[in-house]
Amino acid sequence: MFRRLVLACAVMLAVASPIVAEAAPKAVTAEEIYALGQRYLNRGYYTKALEQFNRLRTFYRDDPYSLKAELAIADIHYRKSEWDQARVAYDDFMRAHPRYPELDLVVYRLGMTLYKKAPVIPDRDQTWTRSVVTTWAGFGGRFPESQHREEVEKLLGKARARLARKELRIAEFYERRNAWSAVAGRVEPLLRNWPESPDRAEALLLLGTARHQMGEAESAAAALERLRADFPGSPHQRALERTLAKPPNPGKVGRTG
Repeated sequence: MFRRLVLACAVMLAVASPIVAEAAPKAVTAEEIYALGQRYLNRGYYTKALEQFNRLRTFYRDDPYSLKAELAIADIHYRKSEWDQARVAYDDFMRAHPRYPELDLVVYRLGMTLYKKAPVIPDRDQTWTRSVVTTWAGFGGRFPESQHREEVEKLLGKARARLARKELRIAEFYERRNAWSAVAGRVEPLLRNWPESPDRAEALLLLGTARHQMGEAESAAAALERLRADFPGSPHQRALERTLAKPPNPGKVGRTG
């Protein structure tokens, strides 16, 4: 009887041992967690992806994949069009890791979050547009081999043109009130800061008109010469010629803006 009991116990242990071995949890690497998070991200399962990336940042802080996870979290906000959250995440990443090998991607997407927030209509507040220009200034020089260089330069040109048009609209506001000093005070920085602006001809017309009305004949003539050189035969040139042929109308020469 005793021998049978011992034999039964031995059989039970032999059967149970493999089950215990199979039930032992397998260690998951940081790379595997990151890969899982990326799969979720690519499929649009943002909440699940965020869980994996946060898990990496919490339990694998010293692993290189933790750095990738930090950037991936910013990408999740970017894909969800959560521009404010993405902007903060990219900006924090850029400041914390200024030597990151793919920093051009970070700067590109940081600028894109700002560009997406900026209003297209020039009459509106262009604070975000100015931030775009600041963020992307010198991008081509910093990252000459970046695949995003062409797009950045294109959008940067649009942002600068928008800022120039904003100044032009303000100058036109002062023109309607004959505040000529304020007109000149707006268009001169426009021509200096954004020489490639599509509104350059109109700005020269306004500048020449303002200088003429203020009694500054030489400055007005200089504006006309620039129009003749850069936009020969244009309606803006002919309009300024007609203005200069008339006596000045000083209006409000004092600066109001």
